[in-house]
This record gives sequence, C-alpha cells and structure tokens, in this order.
Amino acid sequence: MSKAGGAATTYDVIILGAGAAGLMCAGIAGQRGRSVLLLEQGQHPGEKIRISGGGRCNFTNLHTGPANFQSQNPRFCRSALSSYTQRDFIAMVEKYGIAYHEKTRGQLFCDGSAKQIIDMLLAECRAGGVQIRSGIRSPQVERTADGFTLTTDHGRFCGRALVVATGGPSIPKIGASGFGYKVAEQFGLTIVPPRAALVPLTFAPNELAQFAALSGIAVDAVVSCGKAKFDEALLFTHRGLSGPAILQISSYWRDGDDIVIDMAPGTDVLAALKQARRDHPRQELAAAFGALLPKRLAQSIAERLAPPMRIADCSDKILTAATSTVQQWRVKPNGTEGYRTAEVTLGGVDTSELSSKTFEARSVPGLYFIGEVVDVTGQLGGFNFQWAWSSGVAAGRSV
Repeated sequence: MSKAGGAATTYDVIILGAGAAGLMCAGIAGQRGRSVLLLEQGQHPGEKIRISGGGRCNFTNLHTGPANFQSQNPRFCRSALSSYTQRDFIAMVEKYGIAYHEKTRGQLFCDGSAKQIIDMLLAECRAGGVQIRSGIRSPQVERTADGFTLTTDHGRFCGRALVVATGGPSIPKIGASGFGYKVAEQFGLTIVPPRAALVPLTFAPNELAQFAALSGIAVDAVVSCGKAKFDEALLFTHRGLSGPAILQISSYWRDGDDIVIDMAPGTDVLAALKQARRDHPRQELAAAFGALLPKRLAQSIAERLAPPMRIADCSDKILTAATSTVQQWRVKPNGTEGYRTAEVTLGGVDTSELSSKTFEARSVPGLYFIGEVVDVTGQLGGFNFQWAWSSGVAAGRSV
C-alpha cells in the first residue's frame, strides 16, 4: 500500500459490502497477495449470514446447479458455479472443523451457529491481511486514471480495482439497500428491474376475510405458476400465504398471475370422498375432508362448497367440485410482503455487462459486481449462498 497525495490510502482492491460474497472475495484476493480494503456500512460483517437459516446458516446445497437459478441469461452462472462448487465450500467448512448436517433436499446447515461461518470467513480475511472497516455509509465513488477513489465519512480511499458486493434491498432492517445499483448506473451499466423474491404472498381484503381463521395452518402442497412448480410446505398467514412452497413460487409469480395449489399431493381425493360416502354415509362432508386435511382447513373448504350436509347427500358433482378446491385451488395474490421479509432480490446488474469468468464490467475495467447485486437469483435452500461463494471466488481470483 502507498499514500496517494498524502491524503488517501491506495489499495489494490476495495470491496464494498462485507456480506457473504464480499468476505469470500476479500479472503481470496488477500491470500493472492493483493492489498484489500473491505468496507461495510453496518456495524458488523456478515449480518445476513448471521440471521439466515434460523441462526444456523443454510450455507450451501448439495444439488447446486445452473437450473436452481433465475436470470435473464440462464447460462451466465455456469462458469462461476463450476469453477468453485458446493464441494469446494464444504471442504473449507470441514477444514475449520465446523459440524454440519443435511436438513432436507440437500440443504446443509451448521450444527451450531451461523456465527461459525462468519468467523471462518473472517479468519480467511485475516490470513490475507484484509483490512475491514465498518460503519461506512454510501461512499461517493469516482473513477480516476489509476482506478477508483471513494470519499466517505471515514476518509478517502483509492483502489486500483473496485468490487461491488452490496447485495440488494431485501431485509432493510439489517441495512440492505440498492446502493450497488446506483454505482452500476453511475458507470452506465444496465439494471434489470429489481423486485422482492423468496417472499410471502398476500391476499386482497375480501380473501383475507375468508381465510383469516386459517392462520398458522401448514400443509404439504404442490404450488405452480406457469411452468414453475414446487412441492414443499405451505403456510396460511394473517396476510396470505407463506412457507417454502410459496417462497419458491414467489420468484416466478408476477402481478396478475394465478397460482394453482394442490393441498393433498399424491392423494386421489375424489376416490377418497366417494369411499367415505359408501363407508360412512352419515358423516358430514367436513368430517370426510378431515381425514385428508387439517381440521380447520377441512371445515373451511366444506363451508365454502355447500351448507352443512351429510356426505350421503353429496352428488358426484359436489364431490368433484370439492376435489378441485383441494387439488386445483386457483388463487390470485394481490402482491407480496415486499423487501421487508424477502430473503433475496430478483434482478440487478445485467449479466450482459459482466464477464462470466471474472465478473468485471466489460465497459469499465477494474469494476466488478458479485453476489446478489447481479441479476442471478437462486431458489430457496442454500443456493444463494453458493452463488455468493462462487461469484466472490471468481472475482477474488481476478482482481
């Protein structure tokens, strides 16, 4: 490092954002002998890591592949994901002696605390001599003949390369913002319009009134929207719908779209109702549903179909309608809960502006964008963390 004009310290690399991608990039670059300054606007690095996975951090997924990601250019993620895989990150976790387990569907969690992942990444940064400064608010970025100058409330810093790893605006309570998009636009890069993803869906007031009594009920379900389909748990909330299946489908849902829900996947509901009519004709329709669904949900569906009646009095037409309500429930959400509860942000810096191997901006040498700020978004289940690790390594090997 050297002094620039006696006022600003010059580094080989300045990284904005000490989240998953920024920490990973900093450790890699530092251990390559680069002088690295990592700037974080919050008071502590790795806040999104800390709160993830119920505090245990779903740090990757065994089944990570390009199909688990959305982007306007679905092929963009291939290079980074293949150059630094989930197995590579698992090897680092094991090197640090962090115990972990597979929860379901390839999702890996720490046995202990998400803080173990943060501590591991900070140790990697220390091994590379990375300087970390916290509490740096929205620095002004300028391009110079030698790279970039950042003017902050903590002084001025110069970097030959600048890496933007500031994420998106999801979960603003931890300081998330769209600052990275502003930097990209400042240098003429295109932004794919961002929106909340992996987020609960909301109902209009009239539908909320119908389903308010169901808040807290969970069922296994298959939820689809267009060609996208997910078979995971669904949860009724006081605002609408949540649970893994809904969070997944929210990334594919657009305003005005219907979603179709099967609340009894793998069950021939019509056959079961007809069997109940033969075997228990005096049973009410709600009770017959109760053998297939949680009691409150069964009661609600039965009440919306017909007045209370014995199943013996239900025609095939009523039973068919009942089956459709359970297995082809078509609902049109009126929105999402927004960035407040969204786990990630869809959209971001257009991948056509970046090298898929290095993440350097094609039109601005020395400027890099990694992690969530880029238009690559993973499904629920550890995929977004793997994207952070893979994109961070790609840039860290290049700067």
